Amino acid sequence: MDIDKEVDARGLNCPLPILKAKKALADMQSGQTLRVVSTDAGSLRDFQAFAKQTGNELLDQQTVAEDFIHVLRRR
Repeated sequence: MDIDKEVDARGLNCPLPILKAKKALADMQSGQTLRVVSTDAGSLRDFQAFAKQTGNELLDQQTVAEDFIHVLRRR
């Protein structure tokens, strides 16, 4: 999967990973993909809700060791 932009939100708690993602998405073109890496376990639920509310597509979520990885496609 091609990733156009990545945000490292490790060590940040809610709502900062979402806010960083929102800011990054605002600078992206429609259809581009964003990967966000977080260590906040609540981010799994937060990114699902964020995608529904904003219309951005949540393509993937993974847990790798202590990292929670979210991949979104800009609407």
